[in-house]
This record gives sequence, C-alpha cells and structure tokens, in this order.
Amino acid sequence: MKYAVIKKNDIANGTGVRVSLFVSGCSHRCAGCFNSEAWDYDYGQPFTQSVIDEILSACAPDYVRGLSLLGGEPLDPLNQEGVCTLLRQFKEAYPTKDVWCYTGYVYDPDLMIGGRAYGIHTYEILSSVDVLVDGPFVDKLRSLKLKFRGSSNQRIIDMPSTLKQNRVILLDENKY
Repeated sequence: MKYAVIKKNDIANGTGVRVSLFVSGCSHRCAGCFNSEAWDYDYGQPFTQSVIDEILSACAPDYVRGLSLLGGEPLDPLNQEGVCTLLRQFKEAYPTKDVWCYTGYVYDPDLMIGGRAYGIHTYEILSSVDVLVDGPFVDKLRSLKLKFRGSSNQRIIDMPSTLKQNRVILLDENKY
C-alpha cells in the first residue's frame, strides 16, 4: 500500500481535530473527485511501520479526537491489509479516540460478506471504525451545505450500532 498524504491537524474530515491518512489507489474514479491524483495505486510514498509510528505520534495530544481514513480508497481490497495493521495499533494505543473512514463503496452490499470489497480484513476494519461515510461521490448531488460528505447520496453510518443491530444505523446528526 502507498499513501498520498498525512494531515496532522485536520478539521474537515470528522468531528474535532483529527489526524487524516489519505491512502493511494481507487478504482471508483468518481467524476469531480477532490483527490483524483490519489486514484493511482503507485502515487505517493510506501506505507511502512515508520509511517504508522508517525501517525500514532501525531494522534497523541489530548486535543486530537481521532483518526480519519480517506483516499484514494482505504477499503479497496488492495489497501485493507495496511489499513487493518494501522487500526490495530491505533486502537491499542488510543482506545478512547474515534475513527472515521470515508469510502466510495456502499456498506450494504459492497462491504458485507460476499460483497465486492469484502476480504479477510474487512470485518476487523469495520469493527474498528466508529463512523463510516459510504457511497461514491456524485457530482450532480454535490452540496456545500452537507457536513462531512460531498454529495447527498453519501451516508454517515454509526458503525458500532450497525454491526450490533445488523442493519445500517445512521449517525444522529446531533453527534456531529
């Protein structure tokens, strides 16, 4: 896996101050994507343990609320092993900080068992994610009035509740 950029003080991709990892590689290629340079799986730098250590260190201050994963596509099957490794270490180091993950896949059916992006790491990743923003960016549904998403088809999913109830539970807008 490669990554495009790490933002160490991000306030646009989830609640509070966050550290955001933008992974490389995306097959969705949504028209109007704000990060089309990260579609290329070879774009950026190799994702190594030293990069994970840098991310974990950046998450240490009390004012950092959590980690956000974006892309490219963090849930692309080619990126899931690296993302899973990061999330294991993040959750061990910071069990009270949250994780937001942005994906162009739709949770149901793409990320469920048998879905086109489901693999050996998918459930573990989703179990570590607090908020999943799912769905492809659709330029004709773009709105600058939306919080934490680019187009109105995208959902902001409460992942712990969704996994517990085995159905999509949207995050209460009062929580973000």
